[in-house]
Parts: sequence; structure tokens; C-alpha cells
Amino acid sequence: MAHKPKLTHLGKSGEARMVDVSAKAATERVAVAEGRVLMTAATLDLVVQGNAKKGDVLGAARIAGIMAAKKTHELIPLCHPLALSKIAIDIAPDPALPGVTVRATAKVTGPTGVEMEALTAVAVACLTIYDMVKAVERGMRIEGIRLIEKSGGKSGRYRAKE
Repeated sequence: MAHKPKLTHLGKSGEARMVDVSAKAATERVAVAEGRVLMTAATLDLVVQGNAKKGDVLGAARIAGIMAAKKTHELIPLCHPLALSKIAIDIAPDPALPGVTVRATAKVTGPTGVEMEALTAVAVACLTIYDMVKAVERGMRIEGIRLIEKSGGKSGRYRAKE
């Protein structure tokens, strides 16, 4: 009989619970997530040139993403607090979209993964970009926030299909 996956954050009666990771080995775990903010070419030019009314959009988004990753356990109720060893935010303007692609890499040595930290970093960086240029373009779209890859832990390596 095939193994049926189960939701680890649900108890026997269906109640929400924080997973006990105390018996799990501390291993190096890395997660990479990405998302996009789509905007007009004119808005993208403002962002790239640093001429947005609120200042350095990409720099502020990078810092916001880093701060969000460190606070993930405060935002997502059943996440464990983690001592992150790395969080890097890369933001690449892409005239073909037009818009920007935000990529976050999170790393920890511990008993649980960092997927939520990478995803939270991307989401908040994208929201920060939106906030900083919404006066120019309210119709921007945040899209495609997803896990790209993760490594470490019992479940091993995952890589998203392109």
C-alpha cells in the first residue's frame, strides 16, 4: 500500500499544533524562493534609477526581506524561531516582464527547514516594492511567489520544475 502523506501541523483530533523537532538532527538546510512584481516600463525605470518619491526602492526591499525572514516565526503561527545563518535577497530588474524578480536564499543549521523564511522574505520584499511605488502605479501585480529549491533534512532535496 502506498504511503499517504499527512499534514504535520495537525494533531490526532485535527487541532493545529507546532511540530516537535527536538529528536531531529541538526543539519545544514538551505531554501531558495522567488517572486515577481510586475509594473509598467516607466515605473520600472523609476525604480532602477532610484528616483522613486520614497527613495531607494530596491535597497529598502532588500532590508525588509531580511527583517521579515528573521521574524517569520512571529508572523506564521506554527513556525519555529530559527537562528538563521544566512539570508540573502537578490532583486533583478527585468525589462522583459516589465518588473523585478525577487529571490531569497535562507540558510540554517538546525532540526527544521527554512522554506517559510525564504518565502516570507520574498513576500515582504515584493510588498515593500509595491508600497514604495504605489503612488506612481497602483496596478502593479505581485505574482509567482514559490519555493525554487530546498536541501537538507529528512525529505532531502527539492527543486521546482521550470
